Amino acid sequence: MALAYHRIIVKIGSNVLTQANGLPDQSRIAHLVEQIAGLKKQGKEVIVVSSGAVAAGRSLVQVPEKADAVTSRQVLAAVGQVKLLATYAELLGHHELLCAQVLVTKEDFRDRQHYLNMQNCFRALLQNNIIPIVNENDVISVTELMFTDNDELAGLVASMLNADALLILSNVDGIFNGNPQDPAAELIPEIELTTTSFSSFVTTQRSQFGRGGMITKCHMAHKVAQLGIAVHIANGKTENILPRLLNQEVVNTRFLPNKTASSKKKWIAHSDLAAKGAVQINAGAKAALTATGKATSLLPVGILGIVGTFQKGDIIRILDETSKPIGLGMAEYSSDKALERLGHQNQKPLVHYDYLFLTADIS
Repeated sequence: MALAYHRIIVKIGSNVLTQANGLPDQSRIAHLVEQIAGLKKQGKEVIVVSSGAVAAGRSLVQVPEKADAVTSRQVLAAVGQVKLLATYAELLGHHELLCAQVLVTKEDFRDRQHYLNMQNCFRALLQNNIIPIVNENDVISVTELMFTDNDELAGLVASMLNADALLILSNVDGIFNGNPQDPAAELIPEIELTTTSFSSFVTTQRSQFGRGGMITKCHMAHKVAQLGIAVHIANGKTENILPRLLNQEVVNTRFLPNKTASSKKKWIAHSDLAAKGAVQINAGAKAALTATGKATSLLPVGILGIVGTFQKGDIIRILDETSKPIGLGMAEYSSDKALERLGHQNQKPLVHYDYLFLTADIS
């Protein structure tokens, strides 16, 4: 039976779009576009998060060897992004489809107003039957401003748009319980929400042309699944991978989704960089917040201390007694008022459950 996904994020990795020499694989790009056009004909909404700008740049310009890595990446991305989008536009045009370029940085996700503006733009594109082609703006994203990789960006976009599914196309069939090159390693078809440790069975090898690795993919996929969005990791080099994946005719790894969270909670889940301060809570408060099947807000009686300063509406980190981060939340009032109510009973919650996101690796 076909998977009933309507709004789908398709993330295409560098190793899917490139040849062994690092240059773009035009025939594979054309095949993927043909599949995307097929999904559109079925009435599905498709958002593409595509790597490949740097690879496209390599096909057009040769950066001097003496240039530093950041400058080289900026030049290749600036030139290559034009070619990458032109390629998508031309190929989609053969199917009478339009695409739009959306270049983003981490900064665009830190501010609530910027986030809502970007969300509105995506919605307007979809309403006009236009396929957004999303990529990190590598021209201005350097060092600490960069996403871990486009998997992280794809997860943010999926959460922002309340997608039904995120399909991550890599150069392997999914997650294995060992090195995929080892014949004894077996593919894991489904990963439950209760799975929290991936380092014990996932290799740390990074992709040849991308920045991320499989552990990065797992942690991102798990976070997105927590927010009610199904995540599939599949081999983008497989013939007709998209329709076959949706018809459950091809091997892949699926991260099982949790119940859908509110749109604001989805923003909070990815807002660690926007946090203004932190609160340290005692063991009793931690136990209450993490109790299975029970919605609990963070009350001042369970708070041991305040770190930094924050105002009402700011994102704050929640730390346990050992200062281990266990979640993020939106403050209902300022750090000054929180200090006044520290440890007191019968007080208004500092973080309401609706605006609280707990990390997946709580133990």
